[in-house]
Amino acid sequence: MSHLMNTYARLPVAFSHGDGSWVTDTEGKIYLDALSGIAVSTLGHNHPELVAALAAQCRRLLHTSNLYAMPQQEQLADKLAALAGMDEVFFCNSGCEANEAAIKLARFYGHRRGVDCPAIIVMEKAFHGRTMATLSATGNRKAQAGFEPLVSGFVRAPYNELDAIRAIAEKNKNVVAVMLEIVQGEGGIHIADIDFQRGLRRLCDEMGWLFICDEVQCGMGRTGKWFGFQHAGIRPDVVTLAKGLGSGIPIGACLTAGEAAGLFCPGNHGSTFGGNQLATTAATTTIDVIENDQLIANAVLVGQLIKAGLTQALKEVDGVVDIRGQGLMIGIELDRPCAELVTRGLEAGLLINVTAEKVVRLLPPLNFSAEEGEELVTRLSKLIRDFLAA
Repeated sequence: MSHLMNTYARLPVAFSHGDGSWVTDTEGKIYLDALSGIAVSTLGHNHPELVAALAAQCRRLLHTSNLYAMPQQEQLADKLAALAGMDEVFFCNSGCEANEAAIKLARFYGHRRGVDCPAIIVMEKAFHGRTMATLSATGNRKAQAGFEPLVSGFVRAPYNELDAIRAIAEKNKNVVAVMLEIVQGEGGIHIADIDFQRGLRRLCDEMGWLFICDEVQCGMGRTGKWFGFQHAGIRPDVVTLAKGLGSGIPIGACLTAGEAAGLFCPGNHGSTFGGNQLATTAATTTIDVIENDQLIANAVLVGQLIKAGLTQALKEVDGVVDIRGQGLMIGIELDRPCAELVTRGLEAGLLINVTAEKVVRLLPPLNFSAEEGEELVTRLSKLIRDFLAA
């Protein structure tokens, strides 16, 4: 009997080691990793530069806490601010913590403006985390069930519908922010329209709201830009990051600019582990490798190859609803629940994921090669064809 709390429906496999985009299980079977730990292993597995940097940092210091200055943290904050066009960075340990910081910041901003009960507009099918505040912001009743009462102060709106948000603005004078995933990952790989993003930016400016972009899953080059909002040429007031930021070492970040910058002061927020020496070394090294190896351009090239290959291989297959995505964030929507494809994938030596019941989600490492992309198309298209024919 395991003493682990039963919080995960774990698959019947355990991995012993990996190299690049390939992992080996404890029985010696090798798998092509098209999930990268749910968009976490940005550089794949056993990347030599990352391993060397982490080993060197481990020999120096792992952690001293935020009671003291950390040059590694300051260096990373400078890099992220420059890449995102933002002003300030707060470091934490995960995506939900980054989103908690953003929610607290928005409420703090509202109170500073005289709003006693500040509200945040969030989207249908959104996923922002599993803490009480981020769970309340999430648009998934299945995830929320059993945890009521939820945290108040969130107003739900349909994704990609600016008129609906304008209607909320006319009725609810307590709104102080809008929170948007540029790409809804858990929701089924839905992309915010460019016009919708730009319209939200204008509306937030008109209303004096903060524009919060949740880039926990789609940030760090995954969509073919450093950050998803850069496709629209806008600048949010708040950006949240995690997952791929540390290539497997836990780290999250909440970036601020404009009206959101300079709000928090000592005592307003904090994190014991946030941005420690090991985590910031992992993130800085990840950024350096992405830049030096031109992995954002690779994400565009290989992502297009995978989408085009799947479109061609599945173009006449009944049951395929849509193939969509940006860069190396791709979803294949079917007309029926398809969770069993994950287990079938294991049998075929392929790591994939199914989200929103009917969407096969692909999140390969950013250094996924063209040859690996072709192999993924071959294996996955056969799995989908066989599944739909059954």
